[in-house]
Amino acid sequence: MTTHRPSAGQLDARSPLVLDTHDLGRRAGALREVHASVPAPEGIGNAVIGIPTGSPIGLDLRLESVSEGVLVSGLATVRLEGECSRCLTRLEDELDVDLQELFVYEDQSVTDDDEDLARMQSELLDLEPTLRDAVVLDLPFTPLCREDCAGLCPDCGVNLNDEPDHTHGPSTDARWGALGDWAGAVDTAAVEEETKPGNGSEEHEGH
Repeated sequence: MTTHRPSAGQLDARSPLVLDTHDLGRRAGALREVHASVPAPEGIGNAVIGIPTGSPIGLDLRLESVSEGVLVSGLATVRLEGECSRCLTRLEDELDVDLQELFVYEDQSVTDDDEDLARMQSELLDLEPTLRDAVVLDLPFTPLCREDCAGLCPDCGVNLNDEPDHTHGPSTDARWGALGDWAGAVDTAAVEEETKPGNGSEEHEGH
């Protein structure tokens, strides 16, 4: 179960991810199920993949009143958009995220070790921080369009999945290329020297 500090500021009961537990009261064992579709808030994801802002999030939750507060558990179904980390192809996927969080009553005393537990405000609880934590933990760090994605050509950037036989021919290390140019220049100079009039080869022929 993820722990985090509660949301700052006063909760707005009209927010789609703020749940009202009034009907549960404080009767331990009281249950309520939530089945809803809510718009995704902004900025859930990482640099390469995440939930599009405003896309529908399907919630199938169980709210249970316990002595310390309200235990929320269930599933969130989210839509993902991003790009392959190798070939940069656009990705779309769906992810089922397990949620479980104990929201402690506002007036419930806790120990120092538990001070980071999520807290309710009156009869309201904010599911957004829990959802963010759970989604980010489940996201692939390096999403791929397929397991054997060949990526991009390092020379020209062509997608190697589309052109598996793509090649630029044999390549020469630039350092060896410079050495080859120098050797060629030396050979040329040597030939020119040997063919100059009055060199040793002409004197030998004269004798």
